Amino acid sequence: MSAERRVYRREPEATRRQALIEAAQELVAEGGPQAATVRAIAARAGVTAGLIRHYFSSKEDLTRAAYMALMYGMVDGNATVLEGVGESPDLRLAAFVAATLRPPVVSGRQVGLWAGFMQAVRRDPALLEAHELGYLHYRDQLQSLIAALPRVADKAQLRSEAVACNAVIDGLWLEGSVLPHAFSGVELQEIALQSVGAILGVNLMAHAAQVVTEHAKEGSAAS
Repeated sequence: MSAERRVYRREPEATRRQALIEAAQELVAEGGPQAATVRAIAARAGVTAGLIRHYFSSKEDLTRAAYMALMYGMVDGNATVLEGVGESPDLRLAAFVAATLRPPVVSGRQVGLWAGFMQAVRRDPALLEAHELGYLHYRDQLQSLIAALPRVADKAQLRSEAVACNAVIDGLWLEGSVLPHAFSGVELQEIALQSVGAILGVNLMAHAAQVVTEHAKEGSAAS
């Protein structure tokens, strides 16, 4: 697969590094990890292949950074909804869960990129480590929100609940991203609030009017 070459521009180092990460992500989304060669990444980012070594110790280091950017980007984007939500533990959890199941997190491009990386996770220790870090980053945030609920629960229960809730959310995210036409604009968010609430014994649907956001179906399919 040929890589589209971007016009070369002098940019700050942080911007150039981010451009390389985005170029790697685009190539993985289009053709899997094997498509993200050093030459293709450099061409897509509009730099020389040798310049990649200035920012990353190896192609594997760049690939790992691209996967971490995907994982952390989705999680940290969710966390921003907690700003200004207030102190109610139920409301904060509901807002976090709902944000996971609408664009830009629910996205054909996101799930395609994630699936592309999955081809290499089991055979690449660096990517497996990145996957574990990304998973724990999300699960730990979810668990901290669950722990804040006004209930009595020990650490083992909180961990088990976070694992179960994460599994429900992951499944809905996957199907919603792959089959956006199969769900209404708010259906995934409402199912998640009902399911997570049932697992935890709290009524998250009481906050649906505040946290559920309507969106067009084509937003979920954006790639």
